[in-house]
Amino acid sequence: MHAARSTLPLRLPHAAAALLVCLAAPALFVLEQLWLGALLAAAGLIWAGLLGKGAAARGSALAAPDSAFAAPGAQAGGDSGSGSQPAAPRAPSLLRDLSLIVIGLAVVRTIPLAAQLDNCAMVRFTLALGGAVLVPYLVSRYLYRDRATGFPWRGGGRWGRLHWGWLGAVIVLAWLLLPWYFMGSGVYRNWPAVDSPELIGRLFVGVGAVGIWDELFFICTVFAVLLRHFPMWTANVLQMIVFVSFLWELGYRSWGPALTIPFALVQGYIFMRTRSLAYVVTVHLLFDAIVFAVIVHAHNPALFDWFPLAG
Repeated sequence: MHAARSTLPLRLPHAAAALLVCLAAPALFVLEQLWLGALLAAAGLIWAGLLGKGAAARGSALAAPDSAFAAPGAQAGGDSGSGSQPAAPRAPSLLRDLSLIVIGLAVVRTIPLAAQLDNCAMVRFTLALGGAVLVPYLVSRYLYRDRATGFPWRGGGRWGRLHWGWLGAVIVLAWLLLPWYFMGSGVYRNWPAVDSPELIGRLFVGVGAVGIWDELFFICTVFAVLLRHFPMWTANVLQMIVFVSFLWELGYRSWGPALTIPFALVQGYIFMRTRSLAYVVTVHLLFDAIVFAVIVHAHNPALFDWFPLAG
């Protein structure tokens, strides 16, 4: 794996603006208070705008790569023409970047996140979750003329023994911990009973699709824009707040944050080490395969009866 590097300083006023925006997620998805989420998001954006005006007046904005996924040494702006000098890097706008997170959260909030498997629910999830990734990307690319988000499918090169070893460890850890969590706490009831092959198939598709979306939104959108302004661990903690809040409403309640908080942080760390969307998606899908099997087993004890800590 490649070592993660961060050369950006931690600027507390800017981190406060980002924290306000990210705290909109628990307000929206945990407390389910739309007014509070909107207030926090607006406060964060206003504060970011004031900071941007102050930095422009002082001429002290810090330049950063045009994208969080830029190769080391890459600069924003590209070539201005054949044989000409590269354009000076443009400092990313905190206001614009945080607005991408707010846009994504707002699109997600247009639907209830309770797990459902009927046709209408699956269409709603597809449109809302897909829009939460696509709309910020399009706004950044075509309205802001920026590249704040991206999808580096195989940015980290070939997988080595450590990569494959972690995939095996994920399977073992999920096999041991998830039955204990889902069945011991009873949160498997937050997912519909799957008592037919069709519903089991729908659950499999739904769990996997949401798992892929998690990485596209929380890593390639939220984490990506935060990395343009903050050191890695600051950005990682902030994206974790958003990630865990979404999973709470989705169904990971009770003591679920004891699992989802480290999972979100580890996924962010792994992405920074590998720069590979393919790898973090693979990790997530392996984890979600066990989630699927546990939910099916909890509703149908005769199926997938090979969890030692179930019950």
